[in-house]
Amino acid sequence: MGAKPRSLSGIKPTGIPHLGNYLGMIKPAIQLQETHETFYFIADYHALTSMRDPEQLREHTYDLTAIFAALGMDFENNAFFRQSDIPEVTELTWILSCITAKGLMERAHAYKDAVAKNQEVSMGLFCYPVLMACDILIYDSNFVPVGQDQRQHLEITRDLAIRFNHLYGEAFVIPEAIIEKEVALIPGLDGRKMSKSYGNVIPLLAPEKQFRKAIMKITTDSKAVDEAKDPDSCSVFALYKCFANATEQEALAERYRSGGMGYGEAKQICFEALNAELKEPRKIYQQIRTDQNKLDGILESGRDKARAVARQVTDRVRNKVGL
Repeated sequence: MGAKPRSLSGIKPTGIPHLGNYLGMIKPAIQLQETHETFYFIADYHALTSMRDPEQLREHTYDLTAIFAALGMDFENNAFFRQSDIPEVTELTWILSCITAKGLMERAHAYKDAVAKNQEVSMGLFCYPVLMACDILIYDSNFVPVGQDQRQHLEITRDLAIRFNHLYGEAFVIPEAIIEKEVALIPGLDGRKMSKSYGNVIPLLAPEKQFRKAIMKITTDSKAVDEAKDPDSCSVFALYKCFANATEQEALAERYRSGGMGYGEAKQICFEALNAELKEPRKIYQQIRTDQNKLDGILESGRDKARAVARQVTDRVRNKVGL
């Protein structure tokens, strides 16, 4: 059996992960280990474009490491590391910046969005796509999982790699997209998309009482217990569907339509389904989160794996450009 293809993903340490992050990125990332050699990095350089609290940045980095450990990341056969532990990535960013057209950066979604909202644009935000391209190219990544909103980043990465290879000769692997299947909209407590910016999140591995309390706060309509209810317009049911099989979903949908069940009972059923999947990881998370030596060991081991590859690629590139 040949070596697995290499897949790369980054996650920003800008807050405590919630159920939306779990279903949209973390759970698929853990599952991808079965078919790919995965390189996952905590994007702390990227976080500097918006985060100004150093202590929070460090704490969120440890939170993410403990969460991936609790959910079954195989650190032996895959790499999990801090972006900032790989200094070669900033060197490569400068080299690639020297062949990147300003117009390409001006077409990037994040930049255009910031301009449209009249926000101050730092050079970090403006050049963000070059650093992102280097995150991918420096590990000879074959594949990058992307949702529709991130496709442009991979297209820019491919453009820069192809341009460099054309100018200097073959140095970069041209990565392909793994198009992530569209995850159903994960509703937050108020029915809008679950998002830190809306303040409507359910923290992923919060203590059980706090977790249940959050689910009980989900907004519903005001129908009485005996009235028939529509499962398809209910945030509680939408969340339940992400954790229940087809038979369980149909059984609960039938109870909604029949009447005789209040939203409090529906929320309890939802809580039990979610808790069944997350109870054991929560226990592991609470144990490992306080063991900083173990977390540092995980990050150092990942750093060593990642740097070994990054050094080879950077040396290859330096040689091509004449450094």
